[in-house]
Amino acid sequence: QVQLVESGGGAVQAGGSLRLSCAASERSFRTNAMGWFRQAPGKEREFVSATTWSGTPTVYADSVKGRFAMFRDNAKNTLYLQMNSLKPEDTAVYYCAAAYRWATMVTGSCDYWGQGTQVTVSS
Repeated sequence: QVQLVESGGGAVQAGGSLRLSCAASERSFRTNAMGWFRQAPGKEREFVSATTWSGTPTVYADSVKGRFAMFRDNAKNTLYLQMNSLKPEDTAVYYCAAAYRWATMVTGSCDYWGQGTQVTVSS
């Protein structure tokens, strides 16, 4: 059974950092692309970042570029999202996702989703 399990969310003050983890079952980790989305209260889900199993390409939403960094540990079947210089507008539920095709990854039509982890940034 394919599973993606996020962890690492929490509450932090503006300017702080958090690292999210996404532990993937081996099968889902062999999908072509993995990434992160987020959904703030009252807003639609939005793309945050995505990469392939090789690490190329790796893309970020303009809103997080330069502040967030994504990397994966293939040996541990784990995807990470390092979030620095956090802002109150980063407050959202963050979802890990995986897709067999890059096009479906970046458009949000992913094949697999995690349960989400809450990130709250206070001013």
